[in-house]
Formats: sequence, structure tokens, C-alpha cells
Amino acid sequence: DEEVLADPNAVKVVCAADRALYFSRAPIPWARDRVLRGEGGIDPRCPPLRHIGLYAYRVAALHAFTRWPPAPLEAVEALEQLRFLAQGVAIHVAPALVPVPGGVDTPADLERVRALLGRDA
Repeated sequence: DEEVLADPNAVKVVCAADRALYFSRAPIPWARDRVLRGEGGIDPRCPPLRHIGLYAYRVAALHAFTRWPPAPLEAVEALEQLRFLAQGVAIHVAPALVPVPGGVDTPADLERVRALLGRDA
């Protein structure tokens, strides 16, 4: 939805053929023409996808990652997976098969989880 699209704590991913093209904290993809018409930033032909951050790496890939310097876009977005993309490493993506709740990235998120659990966890 528009709220998740605008939330910088909700990382978005743009992909093609089950491969990540880019990750961002910004609203991507941004439906410029729809926004200009006052219809909102989400185009139903290409809705934004929230990245849930579940990774599986080969040990060799992790060793290589630690040898590479941080990529400029990684530093700007504060998203380490952009280092792999900057090095030309493909990142496979797959849709979640069930609804995935939001992450716990902020104090407000922690309070939401505590309320769901019904206790001060």
C-alpha cells in the first residue's frame, strides 16, 4: 500500500525474471504519470514489492563480500545487499507464499510486536 511504499524502513525490491534489479528504501517503482494525475504512486501493472530480507549464501560468496569495499549505493541506501549487485552477483528473489508481517526496525515496530504478544517482551 501507499504507506509501506513511503516507509523508509520497508525496503522495496524491483525484480525481473526472479532476479533483483535494485533494492531501495525509497518508493520504487514510482509510477510518475499516475502521481502527476493524482492517482497515487502505485501502478497495478508493477506493484511495489517489500523485501523481507531472507538470505541464503554460499560460504565463498560471504568471504568475497567481506573482501569487497562497500559500494557507493550500499552506503547511500544503508543496504548491504547492494554490494552484491554492484559486484555483478545475481540475487534470486521469490514471492512469499504466505503474508509476511512487517519487520522490527523501529521502537514503534517493537511496541506493535509487544502488543501482538500481549506482554512486555
